[in-house]
Amino acid sequence: MILYDPQTCEEWLSCRSHGIGGSQAGAAIGKNKYMTNVELWEIKTHRKRPPDLSGKPAVEYGKSAEEHIRAIFALDNPQFDIDYHEFRMYANDDNQWLYATLDGELTEKTTGRKGILEIKTATIMNQMQWEEWTDRIPDSYYIQLLHQMLATGWDFCILRAYIRYYSRDGDLNATVKDFRVDRQDVREDMEMLLEKEKEFWQYVVDDVRPPLILPTLTPHMT
Repeated sequence: MILYDPQTCEEWLSCRSHGIGGSQAGAAIGKNKYMTNVELWEIKTHRKRPPDLSGKPAVEYGKSAEEHIRAIFALDNPQFDIDYHEFRMYANDDNQWLYATLDGELTEKTTGRKGILEIKTATIMNQMQWEEWTDRIPDSYYIQLLHQMLATGWDFCILRAYIRYYSRDGDLNATVKDFRVDRQDVREDMEMLLEKEKEFWQYVVDDVRPPLILPTLTPHMT
């Protein structure tokens, strides 16, 4: 694991342009509903600017809610010490373009094992969106967790999702879902993801447009 410690958002964005971050991993392998692998390649080869998400209500809500969700997670899980560094980046030893910026760093108090906290917010508007969260992690988020373990070398990830939804009467409600992924249980998926990301990054290095991969969202890496 290699550690980078940018001090400002500008420095972080500059570092981010030279590799694949966790939120981009799904796009790199064709598992993102909002960005194709070709669009990500265009961004990484500087043919296209990254989309400006600032000012979008869902993004702003997620940013504002994150610190509060992290604090509540800490109250719910006293078995962990929790650290947070806004711009810190971890990179894979052998593939330094594969990096992650974390929503939280977890340490099990009894064992010293290191883990990752990933925080997501979502607003459910239809049944199809609910199905993405039913007894499973949505594909792109699962890939992000695998990617973060590849970057850090740590033992586990916990995804805390704060999900808002409207009742039939139009009232806003919320529920919390926690998902844990242990490295020992997903080694094959991690190896598969690493090979697919290496293939994508070689297209970036060679400046060769990759074949378009249309997303087929299926359970996890199958």
